[in-house]
Amino acid sequence: MTPGQIGFTLLYLAFFLLVGKWIRMRVKWLQNLFLPSSIIGGFLALLLGPEVLGRILENFTGENSFWVNGIMTEEVMEVWSALPGLMINIVFATLFLGATIPSLSKVWNYGGPQLAFGWTIGWGQYVIGILLTILVLTPFFDIPPMAGALIEVAFEGGHGTAAGMAGTFGDLGFSEAYDLAIGLATVGVLSGVIIGIILINWAVRKKKTRIVKNVEDFSELRKKGVMEFQNREPAANMTVRPESIEPLSLHFAMVGLAILVGWLILQGLIGLESVTWGAITDSEFMTYIPLFPLAMIGGIIIQVIFNKFDQTEILDRRMVNRIQGFSLDILILAAIGTVSLDVIGEYLVPFLLMAGAGIAWNVLGFIILAPRIIPSYWFERGIGDFGQSMGITATGLLLMRVADPDGKSPAFEGFGYKQLVYEPFLGGGLVTALSVPLIFQFGPIPFLIVSLVMCLLGAVVGLFYFGKK
Repeated sequence: MTPGQIGFTLLYLAFFLLVGKWIRMRVKWLQNLFLPSSIIGGFLALLLGPEVLGRILENFTGENSFWVNGIMTEEVMEVWSALPGLMINIVFATLFLGATIPSLSKVWNYGGPQLAFGWTIGWGQYVIGILLTILVLTPFFDIPPMAGALIEVAFEGGHGTAAGMAGTFGDLGFSEAYDLAIGLATVGVLSGVIIGIILINWAVRKKKTRIVKNVEDFSELRKKGVMEFQNREPAANMTVRPESIEPLSLHFAMVGLAILVGWLILQGLIGLESVTWGAITDSEFMTYIPLFPLAMIGGIIIQVIFNKFDQTEILDRRMVNRIQGFSLDILILAAIGTVSLDVIGEYLVPFLLMAGAGIAWNVLGFIILAPRIIPSYWFERGIGDFGQSMGITATGLLLMRVADPDGKSPAFEGFGYKQLVYEPFLGGGLVTALSVPLIFQFGPIPFLIVSLVMCLLGAVVGLFYFGKK
């Protein structure tokens, strides 16, 4: 493949992002669902690609025709298939870059209730998933026990984590898990937004919200995804002079450095295993660990160093957010656009069972546990954690913004502090990355026991410590 062909595939990305945004601006029901343009564009690419349009046209043009790939090309599909696994490293490397890392006591006091609730829901997804796999999916559908981790990987981690695990799934002989996880992540985002909006309407009618009394007063611009004129602000701050280095270039370089630090950590772990326990047991466990959680640790290390020695504060969180948001848009569009409908069709019943079990657990956990764990503004705070448990962090932020548009509750602050402890482990963190290799290496029962203990720990601390405040 030539550089020109690779560049042409990126033009396809730009086209589908713009068309996705245009559709969002024009279609009312998509505006009411607050669907990101990247998801809309991804679905459009899927429909116009080899999985849908290509198969239709193949019946008329033959299997050797150019049109078997729809309006896409083989080069586009090849590059797009690789993009999610690359972009997820950028997304996770930026999680803590430019952010102020508060003391543990402040994290505990402000974010503790939401951490306890999110911890319970996150580990509970493993419990539900592994039990479903042991009792139904493996004996009746011959699906590997590793599928027990897919609910948490897809729902909590989202498209990015699912894409980042593609190499791990392939190395462990369950490459179909990638398409299942991407499909589950899509179901999670869609159902998270739809169910979240339904829950907000329900809470307003039942007077369970303390901020919003009416959900009908959103501006037309906001529904279209356009920032209102009076709310527009700079996308980032210029922390360095462009004649020395472009600010975006500097921040991109720092993101690259964070990923490099994560890669060095991973290589160190692989090397350590090869000369210690791996040499004795012939284990290659560390080679199955994806790079993205360690890129996050690399970002934390870089930020700690900058907090200690940088007196000019050249890392700007807003600029980092722009890099992260761009990477996430590319990741989601490419991941959805290249998903295999064959795999989902082949595993349709297990797919629906996992999706249904995950949704049911998240909804029941929110309705039953959130008001008993979160002592104040339980709905405004808990709906963000519910949104994250269904899709990605952005879904949680969206639902919190609907329930508390002016940030009058402690929801956003508590959610942010919670992420500092939560993200390194669940929702794409170390536990998420290690769950599939651990189940493969040691079987589902040990991981089920650990998950149950951690789930109960979160519930007990939430109910009997924070819930009593």
